[in-house]
Amino acid sequence: MAGRSLRKALATVSLSVALASVTVRSSGCRSIPAYRNSLLSSWFHLNSNIMSGSNGVKDNSHNKARTSPYPGSKVQRSQVPNEKVGWLVEWQDYNPVEYTAVSVLAGPRWADPQISESNFSPKFNEKDGHVERKSQNGLYEIENGRPRNPAGRTGLVGRGLLGRWGPNHAADPIITRWKRDSSGNKITHPVSGKHILQFVAIKRKDCGEWAIPGGMVDPGEKISATLKREFGEEALNSLQKSSAEKREIEEQLHKLFSQEHLVIYKGYVDDPRNTDNAWMETEAVNYHDETGEIMDNLALEAGDDAGKVKWVDISDKLKLYASHSQFIKLVTEKRDAHWSEDSEADCNGS
Repeated sequence: MAGRSLRKALATVSLSVALASVTVRSSGCRSIPAYRNSLLSSWFHLNSNIMSGSNGVKDNSHNKARTSPYPGSKVQRSQVPNEKVGWLVEWQDYNPVEYTAVSVLAGPRWADPQISESNFSPKFNEKDGHVERKSQNGLYEIENGRPRNPAGRTGLVGRGLLGRWGPNHAADPIITRWKRDSSGNKITHPVSGKHILQFVAIKRKDCGEWAIPGGMVDPGEKISATLKREFGEEALNSLQKSSAEKREIEEQLHKLFSQEHLVIYKGYVDDPRNTDNAWMETEAVNYHDETGEIMDNLALEAGDDAGKVKWVDISDKLKLYASHSQFIKLVTEKRDAHWSEDSEADCNGS
C-alpha cells in the first residue's frame, strides 16, 4: 500500500459558483491560448471564496500551496507574494524551484512519465484513456508542454509528490450523524440552539493532523466507488479483514452509501503538495446516517494511511488538515447544524 499512501489526497479551497460555471470552448487544440486562460486564471485568483484551513484566513487563494518546506522533503519553494500569485501579473524574475519526488520519478503505475519522455503524449484538458485530465474548474493552459496551475504561482515546478501532470483527482467522504444523549435524543448546543453533528475523522500518518478520510480516484474508477473504498480502508481497516469480515463491512457500507447524500464541493484544492504543473482537485460528499443505526453496526478502526479514527463533534473550534474544516462548515450549513457560538461569525461566513 506504499504507492497508494503516497497518493492520498486531501484538500482545499472554496471556489465561487460563478467560476465553476465558466465555459471556455477550445477549437480542438491541446494548447489553450495564453491570453484567454491567463485571464481565467487571474479571475480564479481574485474572485475565489478562499478556504485556507482551520485558521480561517481568506485573503488569498494560495496559502497551503506556497508553504515550505515541500511535504516530505527539505525543498524550499521560491517565495511568491500575495500580489504575484495570479498569472496575469507580469513577473519576469519569477524563478520557481524544480522538484519531483524520487518516488514519482521511479515510475509507479499511478504516476505519469516525465514530459520529456518521447513515448509520453498526454491529452490535457480531456479524458486520456482511463486517466481523467479534465479539470473540474474548466480549461487550463499548457505552457512549454506543461499544464499550468489555474490558481496561480506556487514557487515550485514539476510534480512534487503528485503523480499526474495537471489535475490529480481525489474523493473525500464526509460521514456524519447527530450527537445523541443516553436516551437517544439529539443534543442541542446551549448557545446556538442547533443540533450538534459528528463526523468520522482520521489522524493522518504522514503529518499527524486530523482530517476527513479520502484518497485518489483510480484510473477508470467512479467517484462513488472511490468514496466507499477509501472510507473502508482508512476508517474501518477493511484491507486487513478476513473475507467474512469484508463481506459484512461491504453490506453495511452499501447501506450507508445508498443513503441520501450531498455533494459539498467539487474543484481545486489548496493543498501543500500543489505545484505550478500539478495540483489537487476533489469531490467532497456528505453521507448522513440520520438515525445512527448503520454506523452503530460498524466498528471504527484506523487502517491504511490513518493512524487513528474517531467520531468528532463539529464546531468552528476544529483544527483539521489543510482546509478540511471549511468542508465541514459547509456540511453544517446544509444540515442546519451547530457550527459557531458567535452568531455574527455565521452571518459573515467566517
